Amino acid sequence: MTVRRGLVEGSTTDQHLLDTRGPADWVHADPWRVLRIQSEFVEGFGLLAELPRAVTVFGSARVPVEDPDYALGERLGSALVRAGYAVITGGGPGAMEAVNRGAQEAGGLSVGLGIELPFEQRLNDWVDLGVTFRYFFVRKTMFVKYAEAFVILPGGLGTLDELFEALTLVQTRRVTRFPVVLMGSRYWAGLLDWLRTTVAGAGRILPTDLDLVTLTDDVDEAVQIIVNSHRVGNDQPGSEAGRPGGEPA
Repeated sequence: MTVRRGLVEGSTTDQHLLDTRGPADWVHADPWRVLRIQSEFVEGFGLLAELPRAVTVFGSARVPVEDPDYALGERLGSALVRAGYAVITGGGPGAMEAVNRGAQEAGGLSVGLGIELPFEQRLNDWVDLGVTFRYFFVRKTMFVKYAEAFVILPGGLGTLDELFEALTLVQTRRVTRFPVVLMGSRYWAGLLDWLRTTVAGAGRILPTDLDLVTLTDDVDEAVQIIVNSHRVGNDQPGSEAGRPGGEPA
């Protein structure tokens, strides 16, 4: 970096480092923030580097224990473990807790990737391996990098964000194609109809883009879709069993 003429400061970097006087707002400046971002990537990569084959499950934090969607999440977490997968969630309450709970009670590895929010949320009690992030985009990288499929339970804005992030990455081939499964036809059918009739109808997406997602109400079917995709991947020379990868260096 080159800084000349009137942009040259009258003090040195060492002086700033060693001077205890003055405001502390430098801690919140963008250059320092870059180091915090870097540290989150390092922490996430280090924690998850040896994670076994895993599936990321998204869903609402606002699902009470007595809601049918909570029971659905428990069954899904358990079924994924029985099929040989660890589960990754956002680590929060609601549907995320249900999936972690189902996975842990089935004897599998239950991972939670939390986020600092002003109104939510600590990691739930059913997380075996967890980390809480400051930055959404770092957390999203971990969701994608260490999962071989996404399952989307009924959820709100955060779940929709994660759903479309996954579909965009697959559509644009930023990651190797992997299963994206929507669970809950009554909840998701209207969204898919809108995408099919309005969005694809206006030419904003291709009708074949909707082939990137599968809709089901059946936990066993959802798991079988994932298992079959990896079985096909293993049959292809040079395949890494469907694990998202191929991201630019």
